[in-house]
Amino acid sequence: MHKKKIRKKILNLRKKNYNKLLSINNLLVLRLIKKFKKNKINIGAYYPVNYEIDCLNILNFLEDKKYSISLPVIKKNRDMNFYKWSFKDPLRISKFGIPEPLKLKIVKPDVLLIPLVAYDSRFYRIGYGGGYYDRYLTKIKKIKKIKSIGLAFSFQEVSKIKIDKYDQKLDVILTEKSFIK
Repeated sequence: MHKKKIRKKILNLRKKNYNKLLSINNLLVLRLIKKFKKNKINIGAYYPVNYEIDCLNILNFLEDKKYSISLPVIKKNRDMNFYKWSFKDPLRISKFGIPEPLKLKIVKPDVLLIPLVAYDSRFYRIGYGGGYYDRYLTKIKKIKKIKSIGLAFSFQEVSKIKIDKYDQKLDVILTEKSFIK
């Protein structure tokens, strides 16, 4: 199935089946982050919109554990950077309707929590079609090692996503059904 058709189907499914009570295990995320074996870890994430899985509880949990949090700001030419953010900091609404931090300090995350529309068992994802995260991952991987973690509802899984040369494979995809082994 073409990405456009998958996107439409899953976005409709996500809207129908959205449940704010379905969440990802905070301890599972923490365990993945701790595997990074670095003292000061910067977490890049997203502010949930459009029925995305809500990661704010994860971010609040991580901030309480003294991790540094950052959120993306979309720039010109479909580029984005991550900027330091805390729950006590104000946000502004972008032209895309997404809450963004005020641009103060650019951060290059060590771990990136990524929203997605659909994913497959090979850890490929479909987003909204702008390629922002694929471009960002390509750019940041040239600079440093980064752990990419996709966050989704389990019903967003599809059998196989047709990939192209720009698509970036994620390291892990977590859902509300993921558990600690």
